[in-house]
Amino acid sequence: MTHVLSAVAWPYASGPRHIGHVAGFGVPSDVFSRYMRMAGHDVLMVSGTDEHGTPILVAADKEGVTPRELADKNNAVIVEDLLGLGLSYDLFTRTTTGNHYRVVQEMFRAVHRNGYMVEQTTQSAISPSTGRTLPDRYIEGTCPICGYGEARGDQCDNCGNQLDPTDLLEPRSKINGETPRFVDTQHFMLDLPALATALGAWLDEREASGTWRPNVIRFSQNILEEIRPRAMTRDIDWGIPVPGWEDQPTKRLYVWFDAVIGYLSSSIEWARRQGEPDRWREWWNDPGAESFYFMGKDNIVFHSQIWPAEMLAYAGKGDRGGEPGEYGELNLPTEVVSSEFLTMESKQLSSSRGHVILVGDVLERYGPDPLRYYICAAGPETSDADFTWADFVTRNNSELVAGWGNLVNRTATMVAKSFGEIPPCGDLEPVDEAVLASVRDGFASVGGLLGRHRLRAGISEAMRVVGEVNRYLTATEPYKMKDESQRGRLATVLHVAAQCVSDCNTLLAPFLPHAANRVHTVLGGEGEFMPMPRVEQVEELEPGHGAGLATYPVITGDYSATPAWESRPVKVGTPVGKPTPVFTKLDPAVVEEELARLG
Repeated sequence: MTHVLSAVAWPYASGPRHIGHVAGFGVPSDVFSRYMRMAGHDVLMVSGTDEHGTPILVAADKEGVTPRELADKNNAVIVEDLLGLGLSYDLFTRTTTGNHYRVVQEMFRAVHRNGYMVEQTTQSAISPSTGRTLPDRYIEGTCPICGYGEARGDQCDNCGNQLDPTDLLEPRSKINGETPRFVDTQHFMLDLPALATALGAWLDEREASGTWRPNVIRFSQNILEEIRPRAMTRDIDWGIPVPGWEDQPTKRLYVWFDAVIGYLSSSIEWARRQGEPDRWREWWNDPGAESFYFMGKDNIVFHSQIWPAEMLAYAGKGDRGGEPGEYGELNLPTEVVSSEFLTMESKQLSSSRGHVILVGDVLERYGPDPLRYYICAAGPETSDADFTWADFVTRNNSELVAGWGNLVNRTATMVAKSFGEIPPCGDLEPVDEAVLASVRDGFASVGGLLGRHRLRAGISEAMRVVGEVNRYLTATEPYKMKDESQRGRLATVLHVAAQCVSDCNTLLAPFLPHAANRVHTVLGGEGEFMPMPRVEQVEELEPGHGAGLATYPVITGDYSATPAWESRPVKVGTPVGKPTPVFTKLDPAVVEEELARLG
């Protein structure tokens, strides 16, 4: 057994999340975490809503509410959406908690004490109309290196180079298009050049492991070539106070300094809520533990450079040396699992332009199964992918309903009609042994793919196995075995079919946990087959700290009853009644309806 940390990107609380977000961080992390639990590993899956930074202020201004009120409202929506998707977090929390503030400030103090957080006078972009600091990502312009016209103030997505807002040609505010004003201001800078050697050695080691996706490791190594100090504070009044600058209420820690520390703080909060306050160390201090970080490709830099640099600086592992703080030497990421971008109907997903489909809307209209299946089968795993409503409906109807759903339904219907229970198995013929072997082999093939984050290949392999079982029923034709003399053979074929359906359900359970529970019931099972998350309202662990929360909702769950990743014999005599369909066929008219909603 290995301790496995699933560190899932923190959805930003400026508004509800759309399907592109959960295609990058949500479903891939849950499939992996569920599989790793089934494979016998001790998984800790953590995340929460990211609630600081200027974008929250901008959105709050538009709605005429305070940043806290906006964060509260969107946190509640995001929690319900992720719960509806069945994402099996051990803890999904918030960055506005007292626990998070305490952990972030401890990290800052140790990094500063070790000499990697240095004060510098730098230029900050100010909005002329509001007087507020503009965050790097809210400034666009032309990249001075490659000439890309929509480079951001922190990096160019075209050439991948790290930038500062002052580097951009013809900079403009994404909020209102005005030209920002640059003023001198004092900030704490993370001395990335003093950590570059250690970062480079770690990335070279990761490249040698051969496990990282090629685009991620190449991008991560390329950004080291132009590494420079980066400001970790901002001129803003919404965020975590800067230790040592308590007398400057308009200085706060950079949202990206605090957000990535959330992986650690949420692990600590989880342990505290378990009544075992040091248990988080099993995932963070044990060199044998593994950690996997899930996100979209626009956040690679923060997970393969900024967060590892913070951990190295905290441990005193850079050129300046130093001693670890109270959290000790923290494990660097085993792998940064970054997905590419999801477009919709050949256009970029955009909440501001209305070209978007919110997670909550999909769940309300179609439930979680079609969306989870689509993301796994056609999502932006290693290249950009385009979501179309026509493909969504086709995959649901021809693969989920006509493939897997049909196999479950026809098997359960024949068992219920002919026996009313799982029948006994007689002597096996070669055709029976072949299909059973094919299904058993699926545990190695599908499991091997999921362990390497290859969801598309994994679900394709699982559905290939489903196809083998469908072909078995077509070849053996149990529905034609009407004569009493054939009853023994009929029992054997339906027993084999029930066994195959049970095992296919296990193979598909990480992808489709809701459906797995329904299939389990169809075959006469009781209780949950795949444990599901729940929402709890919890009390603030450190009243008086953080952003003034008293109580807040978290996603959590007890996943100790997760089934093992193996074949389990069906029990002869288990009652099986007439089934109801596991999946719902979608009317082709859905395509036109959804396109009309998009305008």
